[in-house]
Amino acid sequence: MQNIRNIAIIAHVDHGKTTLVDKMLLAGKLFREGQAEPDQFLDSNDLERERGITILSKNVSINYKGYKINIIDTPGHADFGGEVERVLNMADGCLLLVDAFEGPMPQTRFVLQKAIQIGLKPIVVINKVDKPNCRPSEVQEMVFDLMFSLDATEEQLDFPTIYGSAKQGWMSDDWQKPTTDITALLDAIIQYIPEPQTLEGPSQMLITSLDYSKYVGRIAVGRVHRGELREGQDIVLCKRDGSQVKSRIKEIDVFEGLGRTKVRSVQSGDICAVVGIEGFEIGETIADAQEPEALPTIAIDEPTMSMLFTINNSPFFGKDGKFVTSRHIYERLQRELDKNLALRVRPTDSADSWLVYGRGVLHLSVLIETMRREGYELQVGQPQVIIKEIDGVKCEPVEQLTINLPEECSSRIIDMVTKRKGEMTMMESKNGRMHLEFTIPSRGIIGLNNAALTASAGEAIIAHRFLEYQPWKGDIERRTNGSIIAMETGTAYAYALNNLQSRGRFFIAPGDEVYAGQVVGEHTKENDLVVNVTKSKKLTNMRASGSDEKVSLAPPVVFSLEDALEYIKNDEYVEVTPNYMRMRKIILDETERKRASR
Repeated sequence: MQNIRNIAIIAHVDHGKTTLVDKMLLAGKLFREGQAEPDQFLDSNDLERERGITILSKNVSINYKGYKINIIDTPGHADFGGEVERVLNMADGCLLLVDAFEGPMPQTRFVLQKAIQIGLKPIVVINKVDKPNCRPSEVQEMVFDLMFSLDATEEQLDFPTIYGSAKQGWMSDDWQKPTTDITALLDAIIQYIPEPQTLEGPSQMLITSLDYSKYVGRIAVGRVHRGELREGQDIVLCKRDGSQVKSRIKEIDVFEGLGRTKVRSVQSGDICAVVGIEGFEIGETIADAQEPEALPTIAIDEPTMSMLFTINNSPFFGKDGKFVTSRHIYERLQRELDKNLALRVRPTDSADSWLVYGRGVLHLSVLIETMRREGYELQVGQPQVIIKEIDGVKCEPVEQLTINLPEECSSRIIDMVTKRKGEMTMMESKNGRMHLEFTIPSRGIIGLNNAALTASAGEAIIAHRFLEYQPWKGDIERRTNGSIIAMETGTAYAYALNNLQSRGRFFIAPGDEVYAGQVVGEHTKENDLVVNVTKSKKLTNMRASGSDEKVSLAPPVVFSLEDALEYIKNDEYVEVTPNYMRMRKIILDETERKRASR
């Protein structure tokens, strides 16, 4: 008998998953009395805390009533599907966490579909029942319909439901009877989640995740599938291409609480970390040296979007970053490939630029943001969708888009989506809010988020997930306004910006350093406009009333990284350095640009 339960937690972005894990860690008594309570404990990296989303999956374990519960945290965003697909292999069951007001969202569907295909036993947790106008019973029916539409088995459809509020720290079988702690959930995990099967025979483990330590190098993390792994055991690494490499295990750790504990051996069914194996990839098998047998490797969905990454060659290169050469950027991208399964890097004709393929704009922008924080300088081009030829027909990726927004803004949004070749598949009204569903080409989603938030005064909740490849839908109108481009290098002056205010909106403030060819604003008309923002006021010895009044400037538009990537045109780059983000024309010189456009 093994008193182990392996569970993955599935939820849409912002449905309270990380908060629930914090409460489970508290219930597992992993913190001393009087010690500060954990806050977003598993979102340990800065980017995750700032954005409030989970990007990397992580493992912790708690002990409860003599059972060891291994908790695997999964990202809720479809762009990080590569993370999800590999970690679900370690679990025997899953907690599906759903907001009691919003119900299951498209990205919940994405992860849940993967879990049901693998055959995991679900427990549904309806969270945030303390919210006003929540509808727990309706949401529970919606979850049942969703599972039914995903072809769940009879056993999976017979799921237990727990209600509660992770923030207030209680869970109960009945949402109208609040309790004082989350034991109802922990008891349900022990009662309903099956224990891992113990398989006797030659040892096998599928590597589903990796860790890195400065002292011992790369560490393979996975679940022991069959037999046992021992310290000092001779093993064979079964590679993806069918080759086999002999190796030896130096050390084995199991997950205990928030850290890892060194052990002599690990039985089948438990999750462990193996130290001492070189040159492995995620999805490969650690097998017994006498009878090596490979497990099936992890299948990963294909990327749908690509971006050009290139070295920073603007006039301001090297002022900010530590790593600026093509060798630095290439090595960093190769390191990312080790652990980011859904990423691909392809060389181009030029030695200092690469095509990087990923799941979506968010997937790639998280990589760019991580690189800039590590001290890299680089430039990236406009995101492009990947076009395939299927049976001689040009096809592009199509996504399912759901938008939840106030009724009064719905007509503007519908108009916006249909202009981008979106087709409405569903429209329903609930409590003054409209729920819309569309199928739309991935190209149409680029830049939609900002426009929809502006049109709905920030009220729209937007989510999308990849559906399939469909025949090319025709041209989609992207940004129609031209760019305002700086004419010469220097410091921007308020005097110059004030005189140009009528021409459009600016992205720079007085005192900013600019260079010739930098995009400094958006023109009100369709054509690009080259202006001199570095012109200062010439002083004379004549004084006239009213000539020296104060300048009042509109505040500059500030872009986030995703906004900038979605905003640029195909003849522009986003220049990313540790402290600055600028947009620029690929060809900086104005005469060269005119010559190239002929």
